[in-house]
Amino acid sequence: IRQTKDGRPIANLSIATGESWKDKNTGERREKTEWHRVVIFSEGLAKIAEQYLRKGSKVYIEGQLQTRKWQDQNGQDKYTTEVVLQGYSSNLTMLDSRQGGGDFAGSSTGNVSSGGGGDSLPASSSGGDMDGDIPF
Repeated sequence: IRQTKDGRPIANLSIATGESWKDKNTGERREKTEWHRVVIFSEGLAKIAEQYLRKGSKVYIEGQLQTRKWQDQNGQDKYTTEVVLQGYSSNLTMLDSRQGGGDFAGSSTGNVSSGGGGDSLPASSSGGDMDGDIPF
């Protein structure tokens, strides 16, 4: 967590997403992990991230993808794509249980939204009213 000049917190973190599949040719189980940079400008979400997120915590996030340009030490242009959480459309949901590494001391689902603009998803949704029909 770092602070802006006027004292507002900004959280920078990396999250991993993964997928696994069975290779059609060899039958072996394959895995792929991608790392994503996340920047949290929302003061409330940055404080939650600082207090409760730990290495290995499971989270669900919603934000905007933004690519920014910067220069390295040699003056070369570099580009970085980040998931940016700011404003009402941002969402950070803790998916760990209280015992499961996240140590979240809030509600049992751990839903946190930066404002009223987006609905947050519960940590475990059963889809109880779905009768198997696809709604579109």
